[in-house]
Amino acid sequence: MKPSLDLSALDQLFRQAHTFNKFADQPVAEDVIRELYELLKWGPTSMNAQPGRYVFLRPGSARERLIPAMIAANAEKTRKAPLTAIVAMDTCFFDHLPTQFKAYDARPMFAGNAPLAEATAFRNSSLQGAYLMLAARALGLDCGPMSGFDAAKVDAEFFPDGRWKSNFIVNMGYGLETGGHYPRGPRLAFEEAAQIL
Repeated sequence: MKPSLDLSALDQLFRQAHTFNKFADQPVAEDVIRELYELLKWGPTSMNAQPGRYVFLRPGSARERLIPAMIAANAEKTRKAPLTAIVAMDTCFFDHLPTQFKAYDARPMFAGNAPLAEATAFRNSSLQGAYLMLAARALGLDCGPMSGFDAAKVDAEFFPDGRWKSNFIVNMGYGLETGGHYPRGPRLAFEEAAQIL
């Protein structure tokens, strides 16, 4: 049997982690961004589909292209974050299945069924976005995920060929404890959210 992670690791990943809106004025190094991907890519997806795609935006002109698509409450905190990730999905993820899923030829299942491909891409890229945040926390970063943006504007600006589509956006960096977040909200009790049958 594998041992449980120690309590400090569990706190960093889950129990003490929370959404941050403000970050220290400290850049996220490129090697950290690459390590982040090297961790998150191992999270499981259906048929190893891996539809998640990521655009990492550092401060500058590329980031400024994103700001007009953000709702007002998210625009300034996105502008000031050391790193912003657009978590997207590849609508033609199934083109990679021949090399990524070798159990059998699953490509025709998705290539010929747009609703199934879209649902699979959305579900699994959402999972991969969660892996991104857990990997970021594991590397000492803090996260501020957001769905408050105009997806059509983001897609037109960053993915004009239509193959990738935005799912959600995450600001990342080294969070400021002072004024960087709201008090942590409560969570539902086991009996409210789960059953053992």
